[in-house]
Amino acid sequence: MATSGWKFQGKEGVFRLEQPELSSYLYFPLVNEAGMMSSVSPTLHGQSTTGHNSFLLEPISVESLHNSKAARNFWVYLEGYGAWSATGNSARQNAALFSEKNEHSSLEAGFLWHKLTRENNLLNLRAETTSFVPVTDDKIELMKVRLTNTGNTELMFTPTAAIPLYARSADDLRDHRHVTSLLHRIYTSVHGVEVQPSLSFDERGHRVNQTTYGVFGAAQDGKAPVGFFPVTEDFIGEGGALDWPQAVVANRRPDVEAGAVAEGYEAVGALRFDTVRLAPGASVSYIVAMIIADDRMDTKRVAAEYLSEQRFNELLEQNQSYWLGKLDTLSFQSGDEQQDLWMKWVTLQPILRRMYGNSFLPYHDYGRGGRGWRDLWQDCLALLVMEPDEVGHLLYNNYAGVRIDGSNATIIGAKPGEFIADRNNIPRVWMDHGAWPLLTTLLYIHQSGDLRFLLKPQTYFRDVFTKRCRERDLAWTPDQGNKLRSNDGRIYEGTILEHILLQNIVPFFNVGEHGNIKLEGADWNDGLDLAPAHGESVAFTAFYASNLRELSELIARLEHAPGGTDTIEIAEEIAVLLDSLETPVDYESIPAKQELLDRYFDSVVPAVSGQKRKLNVQQVSEDLRRKADWAFGHLRKQEWIRSEEGFEWFNGYYNNDAVRVEGDHPNGVRMTLTGQVFTIMGGIATEEQVGKITAAVDRYLKDEQIGYRLNSRFGEIQQNLGRAFGFAFGHKENGAMFSHMTVMYANALYKRGFVQAGKQVLDSVYRLSADFERSRMYPGVPEYINERGRGMYTYLTGSASWLLLTLLTEVYGVKGDYGDLRLEPKLTLEQFDAEGEASVITSFAGRKLQIVYRNLQHTEYGQYRIGEVALNDKALDCPSHREVCLIPRQAIETLPEGVVHRIEITLKA
Repeated sequence: MATSGWKFQGKEGVFRLEQPELSSYLYFPLVNEAGMMSSVSPTLHGQSTTGHNSFLLEPISVESLHNSKAARNFWVYLEGYGAWSATGNSARQNAALFSEKNEHSSLEAGFLWHKLTRENNLLNLRAETTSFVPVTDDKIELMKVRLTNTGNTELMFTPTAAIPLYARSADDLRDHRHVTSLLHRIYTSVHGVEVQPSLSFDERGHRVNQTTYGVFGAAQDGKAPVGFFPVTEDFIGEGGALDWPQAVVANRRPDVEAGAVAEGYEAVGALRFDTVRLAPGASVSYIVAMIIADDRMDTKRVAAEYLSEQRFNELLEQNQSYWLGKLDTLSFQSGDEQQDLWMKWVTLQPILRRMYGNSFLPYHDYGRGGRGWRDLWQDCLALLVMEPDEVGHLLYNNYAGVRIDGSNATIIGAKPGEFIADRNNIPRVWMDHGAWPLLTTLLYIHQSGDLRFLLKPQTYFRDVFTKRCRERDLAWTPDQGNKLRSNDGRIYEGTILEHILLQNIVPFFNVGEHGNIKLEGADWNDGLDLAPAHGESVAFTAFYASNLRELSELIARLEHAPGGTDTIEIAEEIAVLLDSLETPVDYESIPAKQELLDRYFDSVVPAVSGQKRKLNVQQVSEDLRRKADWAFGHLRKQEWIRSEEGFEWFNGYYNNDAVRVEGDHPNGVRMTLTGQVFTIMGGIATEEQVGKITAAVDRYLKDEQIGYRLNSRFGEIQQNLGRAFGFAFGHKENGAMFSHMTVMYANALYKRGFVQAGKQVLDSVYRLSADFERSRMYPGVPEYINERGRGMYTYLTGSASWLLLTLLTEVYGVKGDYGDLRLEPKLTLEQFDAEGEASVITSFAGRKLQIVYRNLQHTEYGQYRIGEVALNDKALDCPSHREVCLIPRQAIETLPEGVVHRIEITLKA
């Protein structure tokens, strides 16, 4: 079906899409910091919730968007015609032929509001339905329906708002669906319907429920509804349905007035308004509020604060200003205005992931709430740029999720320091988890210059699982709390640096029979989950190896930092892992590595001694460098492979039969993108090898239709590697264009100076995502592109953080360098506008900066260098060489706050 796709309107990211309901699986997020999490489709399907156990609208997955009849609705009964839905949600309008011939719809959406316009040519009636979640302390979603007579004769109609009230936990959607409706206590008041279930239904213990769900409404003049249909079966009538309710179709008088109570039924916020006579050209508006509260609601306050058109418009303006202000902290201006506007939506995505987790939108990786350990650290990459004030505190809190064995809790709760071993208490370790915290912490330190962050004390996570979940400590009970203790019963604390050391050194010794780090439960690709005994992740061995090198340099800097130190303190048990300080281990000997690690594990179960050892920072740095150097050499020597066709790259994995995964195979060449990303990014691949890798990737993984695949076709289920290969090829983790790893591939190429190759990768992600004819998604980057080119799992993806970070720090070259500002542009000629300028607005050192690159000679990357540098039109004596300029932090910190400061860099051939 042909469609022109969405188009941007103006310069603030607002986009418009004609006939949006003719594309499936579309939805839009609406959310606030108070905890209201909603989604709306072009027909106002979606959900509204504050968490897994408190859904106002029925919990859904993406298939429900077109299969369910339960949606927000607003009905008009027109004299001489009958029932018509302002949202297009009626049995009559659902026929595409009817819609295309007699109705036209369009969608406009911005940050973060959603407006659906539906106009019926036969009825001469236009409905504009605007939805948003206001920036208030209430968990509330607002909807305004504006009806306009577009004809030449008077219209007479009766309006009815209809919002189904699910009002309970997602767990009750199938099991106990009817039984939990018996708990419903339904109340009507002057402006609406309220449901407060008597109990929170849970077979582990039924608790008295306080949470309340409500739908309230008023006409534009504040006039309340004239009555209600609060019970679903009464509203739809015998043989009726939510998309053809008899109360509307037959224009029945309302069942009840304010002050009624009903018990034990499914509920609906069906609000009947007074009949209206609407003159030609005239309009009338209705405000509907959907609220989740901690107890019975103050309905008078709700009406006063939300149920007037003036207040709706004020809150909408406030909402728009709030989100635009948040997103203006980072914005790009290049030679492609459309891509710049698209990037504003990508900028929103890390914030949405912080607020929604990986749940509560129609596409979700898991639906019970919370965020995974890996998600937290990668989302913080972008939040360090977007919301820097909070991130240092956030990073500090979440180091408390590290275990003393170098593993960690896998689910992060809503409160600081709230950790869970796993969603289902399954003892698994994702071997990559220890690698991400250092990456994020390094970015924080480079941005802030706060090296002393490493010396802050923090607790450790403790639960029943020990030795990287290989054993259980049966003497441990939950009532002991979730913090590690020393032998004397005191809560043990170690520095942040100690936590980082553990997470990176333990894996170094935790190796399989080929000398690479064990795959354990899986690495970042959770689908590689069937090789716990003999599987190895070469890809993340490379990541940990580069981490050890970074950590070596970081620790060495402690001695010369302001308020620095030449010693660090660690738990005495950990010292054995810094083997070169006492008894060096032969790193070629796998049994020797494993034996040392087992000795360490035994020494920290069931508790640590609490004693500390002081170590010289330079000696610790040298130990880490020794480990890194060995790993670099090992990977280059053992894991570099060549296909019969003559292409070369790094093997990424060993399976549970201890067999190398990649290379030539009877079913075709097997290759993974992950194995290339971390070897390039971490410096394991030499410059010559990077060139060979890109050729191999282009040969075996690049697909013009869907971009860079995560892996080539393996051709069979891999029960000795992971469930991912049970997925159809070209979907999710089996051969799709998985945005996360594709963007990281681009980042790695930029980092190593392969700019044109990196740009080609980034361009493919944008081109695929923005091609609405194929991707069928709103602006933004999806989790992955499937075999048909459709964008999947929109909004909630860690790839957005990596895309922002890559564009800012690599393409525009704006990054911290231990607190100073480093400028190293890698912009290609086409990324400058017609005047030869490209710029980015970002925050650094607490100041808002506009960094402008002027390429007046229109020179290609690789042929220009940094010339004059000016700050607010004043020349800077910037220490610079061919590609890099370093501006001292002090020069920025002395600038006034609250204004945008301009740094202008002239590029010269």
